[in-house]
Amino acid sequence: MPILQKMKTDQYGQMIFDQQDLVNQIMQGRRELDGYRVDDSVDLSRAVDILEHVPAVVLHQDLGITVEEFDRRCQHAWHMPQSYQDLDIAELVLRLCETDSELQRCGQELLMYQERNLFNLLRYLKYLVDVMKHNQVIWGVGRGSSVASYVLYKLGVHRIDSLHYDLDPAEFLR
Repeated sequence: MPILQKMKTDQYGQMIFDQQDLVNQIMQGRRELDGYRVDDSVDLSRAVDILEHVPAVVLHQDLGITVEEFDRRCQHAWHMPQSYQDLDIAELVLRLCETDSELQRCGQELLMYQERNLFNLLRYLKYLVDVMKHNQVIWGVGRGSSVASYVLYKLGVHRIDSLHYDLDPAEFLR
């Protein structure tokens, strides 16, 4: 049975919880619900006993901005532990390299990621992969143009050795 049976999202891709979703999260031991958005049908005054440790639950509302503006504002709001936010992702990726050709390819790609200000994305993907491994979550071999990135391969995001198959990283990082 899925954890969130009636989950909705708004035009920004944010999850909107109803009262049952919130109760399910709490009953499953979630304690960090800060920033969860709840739909306007939730009577927070009745749920206050359950939600007293969740002061930042907010009623969902239209933010009055475009999706593009919302995305721009959220570019630096990655929800991951501080240790991952502080991670020198370039150093980590380069340490994972075993040959000169791997170092060269990763160096080239890391410059492309840096030019696009995507190091936080790489940090988050490292965090996501670590969490999935820790929780024994199975994910796919790889999909779409992301398999052209050797850096993502070294981080474990996918299992396609783009260096072996001579895939152009520009196919992913356009």
